[in-house]
Order: sequence, then C-alpha cells, then structure tokens
Amino acid sequence: MEQTLRDSEERFRKVFEGSIDGMVLWNWDLKIVDINPAAANYFDCSREDAIGKKIQNLLLTNDEKVQKDFLRHLFQLKENGTADYLFNVSKANETKYYEITSKGNLTSNMNLTVIRDITERRAMQEQLRKSDTLNIVGELAAGIAHEIRNPMTALKGFIQLLQNSMKEEEHSLYFNVITSELARIETIITDFLVLAKPQAIQFQNHDIRKIMRDTIGLLNAQALMHNIQISCRFDDGLPDVYCEGNQLKQVFINIIKNAIEVMPDGGKIDIKICYEKERGVVHTSIRDEGEGIPDDKIEKLGEPFYTTKERGTGLGLMISYKIIKEHKGFIQVQSKVREGTTFHIFLPVQQEAGDENGFYLAGKPNRTFNSKG
Repeated sequence: MEQTLRDSEERFRKVFEGSIDGMVLWNWDLKIVDINPAAANYFDCSREDAIGKKIQNLLLTNDEKVQKDFLRHLFQLKENGTADYLFNVSKANETKYYEITSKGNLTSNMNLTVIRDITERRAMQEQLRKSDTLNIVGELAAGIAHEIRNPMTALKGFIQLLQNSMKEEEHSLYFNVITSELARIETIITDFLVLAKPQAIQFQNHDIRKIMRDTIGLLNAQALMHNIQISCRFDDGLPDVYCEGNQLKQVFINIIKNAIEVMPDGGKIDIKICYEKERGVVHTSIRDEGEGIPDDKIEKLGEPFYTTKERGTGLGLMISYKIIKEHKGFIQVQSKVREGTTFHIFLPVQQEAGDENGFYLAGKPNRTFNSKG
C-alpha cells in the first residue's frame, strides 16, 4: 500500500511538474501551497518565493479593480465549486492575457487553479475579425464603385454646365462647395477600390529619401496654409528599399496629412529616417504635436471606418497598414495625450538572392506602444 501511494504521488508530481498549463494549489486562507514550473514562468517567480504568498498577489497586478474581480472569482468558486476568470498583465510594453479555471475543495481545504496563456489565441481571433471586416468592405466596394460612379459622372457634368451658364459671382461659392464635396466622394470611392481590387504591384529598389521629399513637396503648400513646419532628418548611407514607390508615397501622404489636420493652430512635424542594420529594416518616424491619442483608441487604428477625425472615414490608415503589410513591414504608433503622436514605419531592405520572399525582417511586428513608449 505504501508503494502504491508513493507511485501515485510520483505520477501526480510528474503530471503537475510537466504540465504545459500553469497550476497552483492553494488553501482557503488564499495562501499558495504549491506551484508548478509553468505557472512560475508565467509570473516570473520561483517556486520557493511563491509558496506561502497570497494567490491574488502572485497572479494579479496592484490594480484595485482587478483585485476585486479576482475576489469575485473566488466567491463564485466557493459557491459553485468551479469558476472561470480572464485577466491581463502588462509587462515591458506587452500585454499578456491569461485564462484561469479554478476547482474548489479538491481535498480538505485545498483548491486548484489552472492558468493558460491565451495571448496568441486572442491575437489570432482579432486578426480573423479584422480579416472578416476587410472582406465585407471589399464586397461593398465592388458594388459601390459601379452604383455610385455612374451617377457621379452625370452630376459632375451637369454641375459644370450650370456653372458655365450662370455668370453671377454670388453663386460661385455654392459651385465650389458642390465640386469640392463631389471630389471628396470620389476620393472615398477610390479608397474603397484600393481595398477591393488586387493591385498590380511592381517592386523595385527605391531611395526612400526621394519618395519622402516628393511627398513633402506635394503637401508643403497645405502645411504652410496651416502654419505647420515640416523638418526632415535622414541618416547617411541609407540603403534602397525594395518597394512599390507610389504605394509607399501614398502611405506617407496619408500619415502626414493626418498630422497636418490634427494641428489646426499650427505646429511642427518631425520626420526621421534611419537604418537599423541589426534588424535589417529602414525605420521612418513621423511625429506631430497634436492632441495625441488615448491608449484605448490606438489599438483600433487601421480598422475600417474607425477614425478620430470628425469627417474622416478611417480608410486612409487602413490602406496604409495594408500596404506596409504587403511590403513585409509593420507600423507602430506611440502617442501621449496633449503631447502628440508618432507613427513608426519599419520596412525591410532587400535580402541577398536565395530567400524565397526576398525579404528579411527581424523582431516582432508589435503594432502599438502604450503612452509611456
């Protein structure tokens, strides 16, 4: 019998220690009795340090709301014998999401909590959600282009005829407004088409400095009208970027135009381009001095129809994210309320022959920073 008990305990210990899920044994004094290596790894602690501590201090942050939510989880466990709970922990500019399942009264005064890291699962679900939204936008765009562009052409033609036949200056303002709004509708339709139709992309080596200078040349007049100065700083020896020049220019136009529009009273836009040799990327940063974007809104940037502007559609940034993704790069956003926003664009340089993709990009494509950067 003693041998059977020892064998049973050894089997339990091996399962407990070798589980890929985190496991914590604790009593109704909320003190940890045992913890397996997976759980200790999740929360950056050793088994010796964890034993004897309160379970809520190990698993959670000092956030009072989170603490109360966890205590509610424990109350549900005591009532029903089982309970589930989701929470997140922020570490080094990265948020990790965990799922907890607890089983009460396994033995006398002993409970088991199983912790699973579901960060990647959540990211995949979010990606699928965005992909579904993009497919819907694409289907809508195909119909919109045909149904709206035909009457739009007729409207523009008759507006021009009316404008030519009516010479009174008092009506010129009305015609200008109508023409401007029709042009805006046409721009939105064009943005939809970029999302809906596969684009014929011809990648070539381009000097990113020239693309940026051409972009600034296009937007400089608009910037001066808003009393905005654009300053540029390029590192020496920047390598060429293997890209589609016009698409990259479109990304720069979208982001710089947004920067201009968020500073109606004037300000400064700082643009820097450097080469990060270790990661094999060219890093472009575009910083404005606008009102900034709260943390909870940064994550939604790039989604269709999500915008922080009163008359925006959200399609400009969505197209920009799509273009950079097609270039095997990624965008990060760093913002602080009342201090401004910086868009960081990372693009890989061409790799030597032999790589089937022709690209190399080191590092994880994390899309956002928090406000602390």
